[in-house]
Amino acid sequence: MMLLIKLLLAHLIGDFFLQPKKWVKEKEKKKLKSLKLYLHIAIHFALLFLILWDMSLWPIILVIGFLHFIIDTIKLIFQNKKNKRLFFFMDQILHVLVIVVTYFIYTKANLDFNSIFSEQNILLITSLVFLTKPASLIIDVFLSKWDVSQIVTKNGSFKNAGVYIGVLERLLVFIFIIINQWEAVGFLITAKSVFSFGNLKESKQRKLTEYVLIGTLISFGIAITIGLIFNALV
Repeated sequence: MMLLIKLLLAHLIGDFFLQPKKWVKEKEKKKLKSLKLYLHIAIHFALLFLILWDMSLWPIILVIGFLHFIIDTIKLIFQNKKNKRLFFFMDQILHVLVIVVTYFIYTKANLDFNSIFSEQNILLITSLVFLTKPASLIIDVFLSKWDVSQIVTKNGSFKNAGVYIGVLERLLVFIFIIINQWEAVGFLITAKSVFSFGNLKESKQRKLTEYVLIGTLISFGIAITIGLIFNALV
């Protein structure tokens, strides 16, 4: 397992600490003609050798370094302004997947699928999935009796920002509850109140304040309920 951790560490240092933004911009502009692309790959090879410090591991270093180059190349060829964010996450997922798969193949480590897909893990995944879009839809249906378009303030906000904030707060509350950190839940509620209701107070719209308060309480209530159910079943 230490080998896997070292491989992941080398990737994180190479991709996020030793790759300046100007390198990324140059690669996006010149693509395969950019010297920064090949310098970036060379740094990854060097990091793998330095962190592993074991010449007998050269096959795993060669495979991971070469596939890193292939993934980055494909990303540069097909990436554009519209899909840039999607390709970033796909790029990172593929890099990590290559590292994990190469590690298990090279070390011949046993992967216990029964433990991965245990009843507790399936319950955890189900809970996390429910707290995303399904919970958001439930809250939307409950609040649909009020027409928020008639009471919304003139101050704009980012598209779907409220949905993302709701999902993140529910996931955080759920995590805090299953690790028995109720103080963190209280801190999160306080922080949400300070930022949200402070702005609403300035807008001087009582109906909007009540609308947001109801939605927030429902969101936290759902997360707390799912967290308690998870703990009870586990």
